[in-house]
Amino acid sequence: MSTTADLDLLLDGDEVETFQEIHPEPTNHGISIHLFLAGQYPGDGRPKPVAYPDPASTAVRGERVALLPLPRLIELNLASGMTAPDRLKDLADVLEVICALKLPAEFADQLNPYVREKYLELWQAAQFRDPE
Repeated sequence: MSTTADLDLLLDGDEVETFQEIHPEPTNHGISIHLFLAGQYPGDGRPKPVAYPDPASTAVRGERVALLPLPRLIELNLASGMTAPDRLKDLADVLEVICALKLPAEFADQLNPYVREKYLELWQAAQFRDPE
């Protein structure tokens, strides 16, 4: 069985050039690497109330990695799926996270108002379980 993995990296403008010098190939060891630039807009790329945040001020830092807080990640996926017809997988990813983490409807309060209604729509869909 073969698996693929994607790695999404959020970089600021100064980091992109350095990263591309170190990793000139778009894939590394079978992992597709996608670069996102702070300040750009998810989905269709057009201005909207949700943009890729500055990783230096937003990321939660661990010992070896820094990750976006869950509300920011969900906002980005919702905004992407809402505005780009070819990015519906982003909405499906949010639905999967809602189910896997059993997120409550109130989680919407942590999200940008621009995406709250879509979150609640997906949350409602997650409440229906196939009886099989």
